Amino acid sequence: MYLVTVLGNLLIVMAVSSDSHLYTPMYFFLSNLSLADTCFTSTTVPKLIVDIQSDSRVISYVGCLTQVSLFIIFICMDDMLLTVMAYDRFVAICHPLQYPIIMNPRHCGFLVVLSFLFSTLDSQLHNMIVLQFTYFKDVVVSNFFCYPAQLLNLDCFDSLSSNILKYTAAVLFGFFPISGIFSSYYKIISSILRIPPGGGKFKALSTCGSHLSVVCLFYGTSSGVYFGSAVSQSPTYCLGSSVIYILVTPMLNLFIYSLRNRDIKSSLSRLFSRKF
Repeated sequence: MYLVTVLGNLLIVMAVSSDSHLYTPMYFFLSNLSLADTCFTSTTVPKLIVDIQSDSRVISYVGCLTQVSLFIIFICMDDMLLTVMAYDRFVAICHPLQYPIIMNPRHCGFLVVLSFLFSTLDSQLHNMIVLQFTYFKDVVVSNFFCYPAQLLNLDCFDSLSSNILKYTAAVLFGFFPISGIFSSYYKIISSILRIPPGGGKFKALSTCGSHLSVVCLFYGTSSGVYFGSAVSQSPTYCLGSSVIYILVTPMLNLFIYSLRNRDIKSSLSRLFSRKF
C-alpha cells in the first residue's frame, strides 16, 4: 500500500507538471496535495518497515521529535490544501468570469505558501509542549509511530497544558477549515440550484465530487484518530485507526482523484505513451 501511494501520487505530480492542459489552479493544488500525501505517509511508514525488519520498536528522542514535527506539518498541509481547493471550486462556479483574475498563479502560490506557514505554526505549538521534557526513558506509546495526541497523554506531561493545546489545535486546524469548506459548498450548492434545468448542473457538481469524497474521508478518519486516541488507550484501536489514517486514506485519495478524473487519466496515458 505504501508503494502504491507513493508511486501513484508521484505519477499525479508528474502528469500535472508535464501536461500543459493541466496548468490550472485546480490541478496545481491537486499536485501539491499529492506531494503532501507522499511526504505525510513517508514520515512514518519507512520507520515501521525498518522496525519490522530489525524486530525493534525503539525510537530516539530526537527521532520522535522529528517524526512528530514532520507528521504535523504534512497532515496540516493536507488540511489547509483541501480548504483552499474548496475555495477554488467556489470561485470557479460562483464567479466564473472573475476566476482567471482571482486565481492567478501568484495568488495560487501565495495560498500554498500560506498553507505551509500555518502547518509549521501547528507543528511549533506541539513542539512547545514536547520540548519542555528533554528526556524520556522507557516511555511506551501504543502505536507504530510517535502520534502527537498520544504523546500529550503521557503521564510526564501536564494534563491542563496538553488539553489546552489539543483543543486549540482542533479549533484552529479542524473547526475553521471545515467551516470554510462548508461555507464554500453552501454557496456552491446555492449557485447550482439557480442554474436552469439542462444548464450544466451535472457538470458543475461533477467538478466537486472528487473533492467532497476526499474531504469526507480525510476529516472522518482524522477526527476519529485524533479524538479517539485522546480518550482511548486501547492498543488495538490505536493501531487499527492509525493504519487506516496513514496508509488507507492517502491511497484512496489517489484512486478517487485518478480514476474519477478524465483529465488525469488522459494525461497519464499520454505520459506513458511518450515514455514507452
